[in-house]
Amino acid sequence: LAVATVLVVIIAALPASLVTRLLPPEVSATDLSGSVWHGSAGKLQVEGRDYGAIEWHLHPGALLDLRLAADVHWVKVGFVLDAAVTADRQGFAARDLHGAGSLDDLRDFGLAPGWRGNIQVAFREVKSSYTRFSSLVGDVKVAGVASPQVAGGADLGGYDLTFAPDAVDAQGNVTASLADTGGPLEVRAQIRYSPADRRGLLSGTLRERPGAPPELHGQLDGLAQMRPRDASGRIPADLEFRF
Repeated sequence: LAVATVLVVIIAALPASLVTRLLPPEVSATDLSGSVWHGSAGKLQVEGRDYGAIEWHLHPGALLDLRLAADVHWVKVGFVLDAAVTADRQGFAARDLHGAGSLDDLRDFGLAPGWRGNIQVAFREVKSSYTRFSSLVGDVKVAGVASPQVAGGADLGGYDLTFAPDAVDAQGNVTASLADTGGPLEVRAQIRYSPADRRGLLSGTLRERPGAPPELHGQLDGLAQMRPRDASGRIPADLEFRF
């Protein structure tokens, strides 16, 4: 009890600026305020890329087990994310990770120019060894998706990316299912991502629904010239990407 009390007093008194000494070389934090216990960084950068602002509230009791535990509040323009995070030498874990905002607010993370819409994130569990994920369980939902390059910028509806309890294999490769939520474009696909080489593959089928924009019909007909439709009118699709 005495040790715990001393730790609480020390953490409460230390300024938040001391956090910068614990960060890896590629991470920088500026505009710090508050204390190590309950503080914030107005600007967080990783390898020179803007990662928004972050606020944390440590749970000092976890220090007795040589680990960190904190409630974290992260903001990138209008996108807000909250989670309960624990970390030690072996890796980190996040529970009840949830947030929402605009796709445009996440532009700095490699999103292709022109895409817009709203995104919701809800994960029951995220675990990582710092080099690769060991568990991802949750959903990423987007709505009102549109791009000038697809269907003339028309609203393409919403989509749900689901990570099942077995989404991550022993090598750290991630598999998720992708499905539309009723827009003009029917999508049934799987996404497989390999963190080792930062490559992913989307494999599945596409099909326009009745009432879809004429531009979407034309683009899918062009795609069907290379990958013929099946008996139900669906077009096979394979798209490789880097992330």
